[in-house]
Amino acid sequence: MRTLVLGGIRSGKSRWAEGAITEALPAGQPVCYLAPGPTGSGDADWAHRVAEHRNRRPAHWSTVESHDVATQLRNSPDTPTLVDDLGSWLTGTLDRHDGWDGGSVSAPVRETIEAMLAAVSDFPSTLVLVSPEVGLAVVPATASGRRFADELGSLNQRVAQLCDRVVLVVAGQAVPIKPPGT
Repeated sequence: MRTLVLGGIRSGKSRWAEGAITEALPAGQPVCYLAPGPTGSGDADWAHRVAEHRNRRPAHWSTVESHDVATQLRNSPDTPTLVDDLGSWLTGTLDRHDGWDGGSVSAPVRETIEAMLAAVSDFPSTLVLVSPEVGLAVVPATASGRRFADELGSLNQRVAQLCDRVVLVVAGQAVPIKPPGT
């Protein structure tokens, strides 16, 4: 089963996702926690947030810090995986391919997105993906902010189409957007 967990900053989406994958599996089954975002070097607040997430995870979970979500999913098809989060992944993708400026997103950005979506679609094991929901906020004042919001909104829609279940987490409470089997 593939699940997309959406939510705002500090909404509880990561904690909910961790609980969801734990409940979906037999006790003690290994899980890969795939973190495509920055590790926090040089930013004490970010490092503290990363440490909070690490400390919550069970000891039998492995952590992989890699921006290459597509390759990681393809290389470990039998390992239940939690990807946290797609907003950080998209930021890294735009950074790597100078995708913040210009009228349309570059071919390398599109290719990276398509490769990740194909890997999600093909992943045979339990998969939980976490992503920020930016569609409830004001329209960003900067061009790069609008680019991020537009691209993440589009990415979230496409990932939601591939998932069996989509939830929106607000104040730690999960609201079903796409219940399983619909």
